[in-house]
Amino acid sequence: MQKKILSVCSLLFLSFLSINCQDQREKKQKQDKETVSLESSFEDDFYVGAALNDGHIDGSDTLGLKLLRNQFNTITPENVMKWMYVHPQRDTFYFDTSDKYVALGNDNNMHVVGHALVWHSQLAEWMNQVKDSAEMATILKEHISTIVKQYKGKIDAWDVVNEALNEDGTLRESNFYNVMGDSYLELSFKEAAKADPDAQLVYNDYNLWKPEKRAGVVRLVKKLQESGAKIDGVGMQAHWSLLGPDIEDIENSIIAYSELGVKVMFTELDVTALPNPWDLNGAAVEQSYEQFEGDPTMNPYPNGMPDSIQTKLAKRYEDIFKLFLKHKDKISRVTFWGVQDGQSWLNGWPINGRTNHPLLFDREYSPKKAYDAVIDLKKKN
Repeated sequence: MQKKILSVCSLLFLSFLSINCQDQREKKQKQDKETVSLESSFEDDFYVGAALNDGHIDGSDTLGLKLLRNQFNTITPENVMKWMYVHPQRDTFYFDTSDKYVALGNDNNMHVVGHALVWHSQLAEWMNQVKDSAEMATILKEHISTIVKQYKGKIDAWDVVNEALNEDGTLRESNFYNVMGDSYLELSFKEAAKADPDAQLVYNDYNLWKPEKRAGVVRLVKKLQESGAKIDGVGMQAHWSLLGPDIEDIENSIIAYSELGVKVMFTELDVTALPNPWDLNGAAVEQSYEQFEGDPTMNPYPNGMPDSIQTKLAKRYEDIFKLFLKHKDKISRVTFWGVQDGQSWLNGWPINGRTNHPLLFDREYSPKKAYDAVIDLKKKN
């Protein structure tokens, strides 16, 4: 009888151990799942970040903020630091919103990017009226010095000049160029370095995978370096699609820019899942295709992407991040242009009123197949 009691007790004890071990395994699996993030997965490779809108900065998008803190370790502002917002009048600087943006990054120990000091678009209208070279040089110095000093030691990297090149690699005839020639480029980088010597200084542009534009960037960077200007990186905006550009073209640019002695950043990554007009050209915000508004062929997934397209998007992101990992020694940052699909600028560009699905998180703030594909790359390594 005593042996039977001992046997029953042993069985009960073993059963308890088995259940407890199973509970511990399930608990660990749940914890592992919760702690997996883009930030932790790529922490030994490069920063992974997102662009923020007003809802993140003012705290109203609480779900977006939670996702941001859980997944990313670098941030870029979509709009709040562009000239028309931060320097709306000649003698007026507005820092209220950008102060909140920088505080958000600093409070969460993130790599904070300033975007963008000098850009022909979203420029304050008064600046377009300046036609004297000396006056423009004075204004540029004041603009850059004031803003960079405001955030000295708080912003880690600046997109100093944005989109200064045409598609053939020649310099864009912006008001800056028309008034000052190419001297505005050297002035901008030197003034930024003077205002904060420790900040990383970046040239940022789209379609930098194209051979002609790549050659233009190489010329621009070399000329800046020869002038003694500090330039630390080339930011490749990555507004791509399911179909292009080819991985080989992207890779050739990574190598070419790295050979200049600068880091490569992918600064505005998204992959459109929608068709676009045949003559769509890069990411120039002035492009508009109003004639296609309301055309269902240009907005095929208003209620969500079918599984077949989800799979294609996942494969595209997998191929992109395979390339990034192959050249991780050359790449310092990968930033998605948005936190989740509902926030993406591609819902309204180049055709208003569309439902695009270009990011790793959907409109419910949930990870998509594309997210799993990117994370799984690190699990396999």
